Amino acid sequence: MKKLVLGSDHAGFPLKEKIAEHLRHKGFEIIDIGCHNGDSVDYPSISAQLAQAVQGIQQEAPEQTHYGILCCGSGIGVCIAANRYPWIRAIEAHDHNTAILSRRHNDSNVLCLGGRVLAPELAFTLIDEWLETPFDGGRHQKRVDMMSDPRIDITKQSAETCAAKEMPSC
Repeated sequence: MKKLVLGSDHAGFPLKEKIAEHLRHKGFEIIDIGCHNGDSVDYPSISAQLAQAVQGIQQEAPEQTHYGILCCGSGIGVCIAANRYPWIRAIEAHDHNTAILSRRHNDSNVLCLGGRVLAPELAFTLIDEWLETPFDGGRHQKRVDMMSDPRIDITKQSAETCAAKEMPSC
């Protein structure tokens, strides 16, 4: 059974509960890191807990890709907070293309959704598409490595790339 880490703040709590039920019906083992009711909580703390849980599962079974889903009011706050961790590639999705391209090109491993802006049915569709879409690899792997490995000096690579091209003036 595939494990999936699920978390939310108070604004995303109702959607998180519906997502958990949806995913359990699809055969996922859900690791629910909270929140567990509608009481106010800080979304950066929830995002940090999810990042730590994903990393722990990854260490247990490094041969598999492990995913997390975060919910807050808009999906934006939890996404920003989750991306503080180099092993997390979190995206906020509100449409099919965003969900699919984030997997194909960016190998995203955390999906962030807005409980106040998405109907549960659309959220379920986005989750299913996101989970079923493989990473394309190839030319995208270098960029994923650049995002995920803090030892890679991307400022040098970016400067060389920009210097090699003449940039149009505005």
